[in-house]
Amino acid sequence: MHFIDEATITVRSGDGGRGCVSFRREKFVPRGGPDGGNGGNGGSVVLEVSPSLSTLLDFRYRNLFKAARGQHGMGKNMHGKGAPDRRIAVPPGTIVTDADTGEVLADLTRPGETLRVAKGGRGGRGNTAFTSSVNQAPDQAEPGRPGQERRLRLELKLIAEIGLIGLPNAGKSTLLSRISRAHPKIADYPFTTLSPVLGVVSHRDEEIVVADLPGLIEGAHRGVGLGHRFLRHAERTEGLIHLLDASQDPDRIVAAYRTIRDEMEKFGPELAARPTLLAFTKMDLTGARDNAERALAKIGHPAGKIHFISAATGEGIAPLLDGMLALRKRQTNVA
Repeated sequence: MHFIDEATITVRSGDGGRGCVSFRREKFVPRGGPDGGNGGNGGSVVLEVSPSLSTLLDFRYRNLFKAARGQHGMGKNMHGKGAPDRRIAVPPGTIVTDADTGEVLADLTRPGETLRVAKGGRGGRGNTAFTSSVNQAPDQAEPGRPGQERRLRLELKLIAEIGLIGLPNAGKSTLLSRISRAHPKIADYPFTTLSPVLGVVSHRDEEIVVADLPGLIEGAHRGVGLGHRFLRHAERTEGLIHLLDASQDPDRIVAAYRTIRDEMEKFGPELAARPTLLAFTKMDLTGARDNAERALAKIGHPAGKIHFISAATGEGIAPLLDGMLALRKRQTNVA
């Protein structure tokens, strides 16, 4: 399945039904009067968060959504039936923006949360509504009010508590497959993860939602490579795990670390300031420990936030999971 995290759609609410001009014509009723009913209201267009969705794929093939119009009023004071709302399911984490004005309308995160993006037109009044002491036989009625039409930009930011970041082939997918039941693609070449993958990690009777985010390259803040598609999803996380491939020589490890940090800082200071644990991967390989320690001396990452792990053997995984829990609790306490 393709992962689609941006879409532009057009929504159109229903017009209101016309009011009716009608007069009673019944046998044995000598004084007939106006009996035109009101038109029904048009349907609104409503976005609703569905936890069963994780992508905006549906909007890739369909981008126009219309609600039905209200029924017209009828004689014998029969009012037109209002049209039902048109409900559109979106995944949790969808940001809705008016495509023409740039106004952010909502950030939809909770399952079942709704947002009315186009209000249905009001039904017109029938001639009965215009009856008065000086106008006992009105022959006018109102047309229904037109519905609204809007262009909306939908942007999905995955809701994960912890994000795994690093250059391509740093070991993010392998780690996620080790600590959760997620099955991201794993291969011996860059960019095996072309879209974010979520996994639920169970540790010490608690659950953590972890995202394997696509690998960054230099220039990502300008959209190079997977660019903003990575950085956007990292914004929602409470903490990050920065993975470094310790099978490389120390200078390449240092360069990899600085590339990721520079891209995050250029994208935004809030993202760069997010609590981050540093994890050296592939510690089961010969020379990995020595490479990591020599690189660490140059990086100068804060003490107490360093982990040496091997997803293949399980080395260091439990302490890393403890660190993930600590990151989440720290953010909860701050909030």
